Amino acid sequence: MTSWVFYQGKIVPEEEVSISIRCKAFNYGLGCFEGIRAYWDEEGQQLYGFRLKEHYERLLESCKALYMDIPYTVQELCDFTVELLRKNNFRTTTYIRPVVYKGSNSLTPTLKDEDNRLVIYCQPLGSYSGKTELKVAVSSWRRITDNMVPPRTKATGGYLNSALASLEVLQNGFDEAIFLTQDGKVCEGPGENIFLVKKGKLITPPLSDDILEGITRDTVMTLAREELGLEVVERSVSRTELYNAQEVFFSGTAMEVTAVVEVDRRKVGTGKEGEVCKKLRDMFFDVATGKNEKYKGYGTAVY
Repeated sequence: MTSWVFYQGKIVPEEEVSISIRCKAFNYGLGCFEGIRAYWDEEGQQLYGFRLKEHYERLLESCKALYMDIPYTVQELCDFTVELLRKNNFRTTTYIRPVVYKGSNSLTPTLKDEDNRLVIYCQPLGSYSGKTELKVAVSSWRRITDNMVPPRTKATGGYLNSALASLEVLQNGFDEAIFLTQDGKVCEGPGENIFLVKKGKLITPPLSDDILEGITRDTVMTLAREELGLEVVERSVSRTELYNAQEVFFSGTAMEVTAVVEVDRRKVGTGKEGEVCKKLRDMFFDVATGKNEKYKGYGTAVY
């Protein structure tokens, strides 16, 4: 079966797209990307692109910060994505990966050239971690900062930082890592935002603590406020607060909403997925699959 991708303004067979071994994106990591999901609703036989507009707004913000100009509007990018999903005839939950990169073969690692390219590919993806409860550890690797490789840009090269942290904890028998900031505050996971439940409040690190401005994070915060009536607090979090929280959980496009039941070999709460996480996870999937009328605007119907 042919796999179709979007490349430089057209939908083409994937085998027609290639990148030179001299390409700056390959040699220096000069690119940025998005991670998007489209959720399949079996009952309604419909595929919903989850918050496409917000993802492509963030992609263009990344492009602006990294001097990568692409000639498409947010709406055009949304339309291309829907067309691509239809072309591939996906009828399952799907991961969508747009990548903007410097395509020049010149040797200098500079962002100041005009060879900016866009490719979008997609693939079926169910559970990212394969688990509903995670055991995690704080990594010895610190998170990159806004004045190094800004995490909010989703720069391709910046994910070496994520890979090192993940490798460390996986080799030590954990499921995922947690980063601290340069100041020693809790930041996020290698590809996920983090939440704590303490004393009836939902707490999450602020944007100023070098986190990605997560779209799933924003969805979780909205659902917590509007549906559960929780006070949501964005503030710096100390490492030991993770040990004493009633609940800890991750959110992200790939990770979705997933409980953390152990941090640094210390049990979180009861050691099982907590009630707040479970309610938010269930509500998230209802929203993502078009089952909640209040949040219909979050999903773009593909078929």
